[in-house]
Amino acid sequence: MAAKDEEDLPAYFLKQYRQNLLPLLRKHRLTEEGSLSPFIRLQEKRKEAKQVQKALEEKREAFKETMADIARRWRELHAKEDQLKTYMEKSMRRLKEDDKLRVQALKKAMREREQKTQKEMELMRAKKKLKALRKEYQKLSKEVQKYSIFKKYLEDVVKISPQFEDIQDVISRYKLLVRTRKDLQQSQEKDREMIKQTKVLLDRDEAEKEAETLWYQNELEQLQQRFAQAQTDVRFWTARLADMQNRNAKNALMLMTMKMAIHNLFQCVNTQLKAKVHVPEDDSLRQLDMIQQSILDLKDIVTEVKRRTWRATGEQLSTSIKGKKRTESPRDVVLRP
Repeated sequence: MAAKDEEDLPAYFLKQYRQNLLPLLRKHRLTEEGSLSPFIRLQEKRKEAKQVQKALEEKREAFKETMADIARRWRELHAKEDQLKTYMEKSMRRLKEDDKLRVQALKKAMREREQKTQKEMELMRAKKKLKALRKEYQKLSKEVQKYSIFKKYLEDVVKISPQFEDIQDVISRYKLLVRTRKDLQQSQEKDREMIKQTKVLLDRDEAEKEAETLWYQNELEQLQQRFAQAQTDVRFWTARLADMQNRNAKNALMLMTMKMAIHNLFQCVNTQLKAKVHVPEDDSLRQLDMIQQSILDLKDIVTEVKRRTWRATGEQLSTSIKGKKRTESPRDVVLRP
């Protein structure tokens, strides 16, 4: 910061000189330029320079004092800022502690409120239960008053019947009879349920038996139809088999005949050509190949004989034509069309 102040100091003095001193000097020069001599002007200029220098020095000292005051204030500001930060941190910690205490107090208040609400609800339930008990008590009291006549009746029954000693025996006997009746009813209900289930099972078994019988009847009909179709197929395929056997027999006979013919022809070819070629008797294909080759050879021989015959015939014709030309007269040659 001090280096920055040293750099701004000349600029500051230059600005002060241009704003304050330079206008005054120009004004003073304009007013006294014509009346002063050069020496006096020089003296005045020096004096003005000294005054300017002195003013600059004063300004510089004032500026230094101002900058020192600013630096002192800046340090105080930093100190106050540090104090403010410390105070803010303490305040934030205090606020956090206060928030924590406030949250704890709120939680405690909420727990107390919940406990109070729960106790109030329990109290309301207890009041409702007490009210219901009072109603039940009133109802029972009315029933006691209503059935008080039966107490007298039971006392009379105990007095009359020697098998009962007190009212409790009569009540026990009554409860026993009620349980026995209830057991009998349950037993009858179970018997009825078992009869119902047995009837349902019987109906289901009958339905299953009827369905099974119907299925077996359908299966029997299908099997009978398949048996009839199988008999028809057997007759058809028996006839086809016999026909195929007949055709196979004919084909075998024809094949044997063809083999014998091929073998005889092969023997004839060997005899005619006087060739000693050993071919197995059952190898008809090779025999046919030999016969085909012999036929091709004979065909070539016949073609060659025909070609030579035609050549000889042509030579004879040309010879006869030449002889006729020699014996003919010129007149015959001229008159020939």
